[in-house]
Amino acid sequence: MSSAPPSTPLSPARLDRFARHIVLPEIGGAGQVALATKHIAVIGLGGIGSPALQYLAASGIGRFTLVDDDVVDASNLQRQTIFTARDVGHGKATSARRWLANFDDALDVAISDARITTENAGELIAGVDLVLDGTDNFATRLAVSDACVAERAPLLSAAVGRFQGQVGAFAGHLVGQACYRCFVGDAFDAEDCDTCAEDGMLGAMAGWTGSFAAMQAVRVLLAGVSMFGDPMWGKLHLLDGMKPGMRTLTISKDPECRGCGA
Repeated sequence: MSSAPPSTPLSPARLDRFARHIVLPEIGGAGQVALATKHIAVIGLGGIGSPALQYLAASGIGRFTLVDDDVVDASNLQRQTIFTARDVGHGKATSARRWLANFDDALDVAISDARITTENAGELIAGVDLVLDGTDNFATRLAVSDACVAERAPLLSAAVGRFQGQVGAFAGHLVGQACYRCFVGDAFDAEDCDTCAEDGMLGAMAGWTGSFAAMQAVRVLLAGVSMFGDPMWGKLHLLDGMKPGMRTLTISKDPECRGCGA
């Protein structure tokens, strides 16, 4: 996890922008200043990453690394809310950076349109305070998880399909804490397991899951800073859009896990 630079007061414009956060005792001025120093990597800018990015940027997190090798398709617009018809055919990472620049030009943004693999995952997430993984296949998710353990970076893993979503926080680099591989085992998926074209997906379900992931990201980033800071390591939240409702499971560390085990 990267070390935060010394806290500096927010400018009057930033104080006004984040006033509704600052008046919350659970976040306050100290929490808002802390968020401005944080660096988050968003891996995958689709159904999860797109709505999550909107609220992550709105929260005042100061630095972003965006990773996605895909291009915007017209079918994405039903749920990937940072994109417009003008973006169809253009790279998602480039289009997401343009959205961020229009939303808040004070943000520090780096992008990569490389496909994330076991070979480059560590380099892409090095030095970040948190990784949010919204990719759509186990091969990539496990590569990201293993890199997070190696780089000692916390991981929020989120997924969505049809009317269901899930968001879990993992810190496999910490003693006694599970990683994502502890949860799924050594499953290895095909390169493309995005079945929403066949199975369908409620667009608002992606929004609920993505915005919930953004809220959990703020919790992780404010750990030790404000009352809202509770990483909830090993907690997997299952969102059901049909009921609607939510339940929470606890994921135990697997001592034999080849990602984080002894």
